[in-house]
Amino acid sequence: MKLAHGISLNGHSSGRHFLQIPGPSTTPDRILRAMDYPTIDHRGPEFQKLAQAVLAGIKRIFQTQHPVVIFPASGTGAWEAALVNALSPGDAVLMCETGHFASLWKKMADRLGFVVEFVPGDWRHGVDADQLEAILRADTGHRFKAVAVVHNETSTGVTSQIPLVRAAIDAARHPALLMVDSISGLGSAQYKHDAWGVDVTVSGSQKGLMLPPGLSFNALSPKAIEAAKHSRSPRSYWDWAEQLGMNANGWFPYTPATSLLYGLHEAIAMLEEEGLDTVFARHQRHAAATRAAVQAWGLEVLCLNPAEYSPVLTAALMPAGHNADEVRRQALANFNLSLGQGLSKVSGKVFRIGHLGDFNDLTLLGALAGVEMALGLANVPHHKAGVQAAMTHLQSTAPSAHAMIKAAA
Repeated sequence: MKLAHGISLNGHSSGRHFLQIPGPSTTPDRILRAMDYPTIDHRGPEFQKLAQAVLAGIKRIFQTQHPVVIFPASGTGAWEAALVNALSPGDAVLMCETGHFASLWKKMADRLGFVVEFVPGDWRHGVDADQLEAILRADTGHRFKAVAVVHNETSTGVTSQIPLVRAAIDAARHPALLMVDSISGLGSAQYKHDAWGVDVTVSGSQKGLMLPPGLSFNALSPKAIEAAKHSRSPRSYWDWAEQLGMNANGWFPYTPATSLLYGLHEAIAMLEEEGLDTVFARHQRHAAATRAAVQAWGLEVLCLNPAEYSPVLTAALMPAGHNADEVRRQALANFNLSLGQGLSKVSGKVFRIGHLGDFNDLTLLGALAGVEMALGLANVPHHKAGVQAAMTHLQSTAPSAHAMIKAAA
């Protein structure tokens, strides 16, 4: 197996590695080349122009008019920043069990001294907005200071409908902050921080933004910024106020991740050149083709609600008596294809196909061909029809085909 930079575990493997995990996604050459730019003085005028451009551009990706704070960290750091800035120790938080990452965020909130009510879930559905509304209506004393949910649950391929969550909070006339993890959704799935009434959106660089891991984000509302002024949670590195004060003039309060900011500048340009709506439509199209393949193989998509199908990844559920990790092992050993593993409650039960980032039809078909062959090598009962089903969907929905149909009409 050939790894990055020519490192090899089992001798040379020709051709490209198919990294079809649901993030980190493949970093395109344009971004790699941008990151090759020499390091500059992060207190000089050239950096100031870069920072101002990036801070303005990332707001457009979140679809917000309000500040976005950038930390040198993984998405886990952005989780912590969101909690410790907006809340005080002992505050109650309402969270929903939609999968592995929702559970990890809940675990962090517990460790930080917040009181979490965790609404149980089956890992096959998103947030139940009606249930959320009922809980909030019953909270007449407004004990809950925040509602924290995951937008696109990377472990399950389920995308919760954030506008319905906002509507539930509003219908209950509850003042709780709405915090949303869109670490794997941003840049791949439609996301509107302002229009959806989100107070804190958490994200990271290594998914739809197509960068290596290392940058994390908190998009803020005025309500969240005001709440932070009254928070009693200890914080230093994660303090929004420190960031906002310096960012206003294009600076950071400590040494920034300059090379990643070069890459972010290029990523924003790539997304905007394609057009966000076009990016989101492309992801939806590839997701539909992938689901067509999974269903044609005779496997089950883990997500049960079609309205919640993820445009970022698809989790395929294994037949009883078969282990998903064996499929993954065969795919990697024989076809240089990496698939996402099942995490915690679905360990060994699912494999995850990522279809996000800098991605096109032929890349998807190559990945699906590898999966179909790996299913055979792993002796998983299946129909050899998945790749053809995906091809049929892609051919019938090709943008050029749509243009021809429209022109003919």
